[in-house]
Order: sequence, then structure tokens, then C-alpha cells
Amino acid sequence: MDNENLVIYIIVVLCLGAVLVMGREKVPPRLKRGMALTAVVLIALAFVFIIYSLVA
Repeated sequence: MDNENLVIYIIVVLCLGAVLVMGREKVPPRLKRGMALTAVVLIALAFVFIIYSLVA
């Protein structure tokens, strides 16, 4: 796995999570659940990729 792409993905996903947490009052209620679930899945996938890159 290309480490440069992995680092970029992890930074972007963590920034997405931070933006969603900081701007949760401004997000319309209809979008909150979907965006939160998407962010959780992407952040979990980022941590899986981190573990995979350490093991491989």
C-alpha cells in the first residue's frame, strides 16, 4: 500500500470528522445522521489502514 496516499487519506478523514464535530449545530437535522455515520465508517477504515500498514 502506498504510504503517501494513506497519510493523505487519514489526514482528510480526520479533518472531516473534526469539521463535523465543530459544525454540528449548522448541519440540517436531516443530514446529521447520514454524515455522522459516513464519518464514523471512514475514520474506522482509516484506523484499519493504519494497523494494516504497521503489520505489513
